[in-house]
Amino acid sequence: MTNTRTITAPALLALALFGSAAHAALVPPQGYYAGIEQIKTTDGKFQCEAAPKPYTGALQFRSKYEGSDKARATLNLASEKAFRSSTQDITTLERGISKMVGQYMRDGRPAQLDCALSWLGTWARADALMSTDYNHTGKSMRKWALGSMSGSWLRLKFSNSQPLAAHQAEAELIEKWFARLAEQTVRDWSDLPLEKINNHSYWAAWSVMATAVATDRRDLFDWAVKEYKVGANQIDEQGFLPNELKRKQRALAYHNYALPPLAMIASFAQVNGVDLRGENNNALQRLGQKVLAGAKDPSAFKRRNGEKQDMKDLKVDSKYSWLEPYCSLYACNGDTLQRKRGMQPFDSFRLGGNLTRVYDPSAESKK
Repeated sequence: MTNTRTITAPALLALALFGSAAHAALVPPQGYYAGIEQIKTTDGKFQCEAAPKPYTGALQFRSKYEGSDKARATLNLASEKAFRSSTQDITTLERGISKMVGQYMRDGRPAQLDCALSWLGTWARADALMSTDYNHTGKSMRKWALGSMSGSWLRLKFSNSQPLAAHQAEAELIEKWFARLAEQTVRDWSDLPLEKINNHSYWAAWSVMATAVATDRRDLFDWAVKEYKVGANQIDEQGFLPNELKRKQRALAYHNYALPPLAMIASFAQVNGVDLRGENNNALQRLGQKVLAGAKDPSAFKRRNGEKQDMKDLKVDSKYSWLEPYCSLYACNGDTLQRKRGMQPFDSFRLGGNLTRVYDPSAESKK
């Protein structure tokens, strides 16, 4: 029997004011607790490459749609090349961390973990990506990178194998940097007019949600939930996103691109006691169904915005990574389930790696 007299007065006051929820640490979906699959004692052929140079300059980058009209749908090959060149170190970090964490969770080789921590620690010490001199493309790169890194970090942070137990000082350094990046991301993407809120805001909210759980920051969690609700309430009765319809021939591709961050946020909110599935009359489900139908027959999108749709992205399996968290929220069966299984495993570095291993590990193990 509990002796209530051992509870201090301040603790009782906190319970009275905030309830037990105030003490509940934020957690990720169950799959993030998975341990290392098979610990290998040798380092094999793994070699830790030098960390990409920390990016500490102004986040002013050319857009790959430079010179395009308001639809931002026509690729400018010259500016895309310039963009990829100037952001190469950032993307190398994102992809490298995702790959090394994935390898480590599969093989358990210490060199893989050490290398990932070295890369992240190098950038954290440099306070990289924190410039307040940025344009739209620059602040977009910041939030994409944060989502990639925090998404991967969650697999280390919560794994039952406790890979970070022997690296607590380094982990604290890295997580404090993630938190600073998330705080800046909140500043970057808050209070936008509704006509400016699109997939970028959803991706910003995902990066903040992943960081909220990684650093146990309820304020960041609440901001991500708030931004999700704005996004869900943009979805109309037919399942369209008005601001993505403006993307002309790429409207369907951008509806599909809006789904991964929204589905991940809803999944993370769910396990922390916030059920977002019913927001705006099951808006997320409507959007998912509209995109899946459009991938088979895009004519509804052409009827809505008058443009024949560019289907290139819709033929890439990894672009449907949102199906993993989505099918953890809604019952996927029949054709949807068959399509998901046919495209697995889903691996998205911007979402932290192999999502099939997180959400549907029995399917992943069969591949």
